[in-house]
Amino acid sequence: MWAVAVLALLLVVILPASLDAFRLNLVAKYLTYSFVAIGLVMCWGWGGILSLGQGAFFGLGGYCMAMFLKLEASSVENTKIQSTPGIPDFMDWNQITSLPFFWQPFHSLTFTIAAILIVPALFAFIVGAAMFKRRVGGVYFAIITQAIAAILTILIVGQQGYTGGINGITDLRTLKGWDIRTDQAKFILYFFEVALLFGCIAVALFIRHAKLGRILVAMREKEERVRFSGYSVANFKIFAFCAAAVFAAIGGAMFTLEVGFMSPSFVGIVPSIEMVIYTAVGGRLSVFGAIYGTLLVSWAKTSFSESFPELWLFGLGALFIAVVLAFPDGLAGLWRDYVQSRIDRLLAKRRSKAGAKSAWVERTVTERTVADGAAAE
Repeated sequence: MWAVAVLALLLVVILPASLDAFRLNLVAKYLTYSFVAIGLVMCWGWGGILSLGQGAFFGLGGYCMAMFLKLEASSVENTKIQSTPGIPDFMDWNQITSLPFFWQPFHSLTFTIAAILIVPALFAFIVGAAMFKRRVGGVYFAIITQAIAAILTILIVGQQGYTGGINGITDLRTLKGWDIRTDQAKFILYFFEVALLFGCIAVALFIRHAKLGRILVAMREKEERVRFSGYSVANFKIFAFCAAAVFAAIGGAMFTLEVGFMSPSFVGIVPSIEMVIYTAVGGRLSVFGAIYGTLLVSWAKTSFSESFPELWLFGLGALFIAVVLAFPDGLAGLWRDYVQSRIDRLLAKRRSKAGAKSAWVERTVTERTVADGAAAE
């Protein structure tokens, strides 16, 4: 609870009070990656399943939200100068004369929210079932997920008339008539995102402390023993992978709302690896460590890339290597070791004092007993 209180104090009180609207919007952008980091903690930290393709699920959630916002911005009145009014501008540029059938349901916000949760989960289920049922894991699974992110990027870029291509889906203006581009809207969206983040934290911690979470950790440590105990390891892996996909999709949807666009540059291999680095730096075994790691690395990326744009990627790779070699449990592991060492010293000091007091009491009792015996004689 103290970890929740400290994070709430930082996100709800300190940052909104000390940052202007632009910087607070940057923090909101960083927090969207925290959803991915929480999912990676569940999938990689607890379940031992390293996924290098979380950008694909981040993009699926982001594109679902972007499709809804783009349809709202592409009303007949707003697009009357186009050859075909009522469809997104990039479709008109590519000589598409009617809205594709798979875009039609995204006129509904309810369907969009359901799609943000269901589409990534279904996609992750298909991939997970195809891999885990055949006992494909470890580095092979990581490479396959990386290939999936690359394939999805190529697909989005190639289908320019339906997805916006390399530019993505841009010029997103309103949400049910509410202008999301104003500073006031950004401020409200920030607090909504923080509330959603704490909801995801609660779900993740509930899973971790339930029997399901203990089985995930046991599966990470001794997979064969869990299998011989009668549990379906493949099903547990599929669940962890699907849960991580849903969390990443929620982050992608919030990213679209905060930034106002979605493009394939947030779907491919590079952003997927960056998301893993966020989790590794913060601590892949700690939900809160992953969130702090995401905020720290994202802030460093924004700060240093402005001054050294050519060297930032090399620095990011060096940071990941240093973390893996020096402190594999990340910042959370360093904090845990520091706190544990302080507790151990405190307990040792108390035991020493208790031992000294016990010796003094025993010596005093012995001296009094001897003195009483001498007096009796």
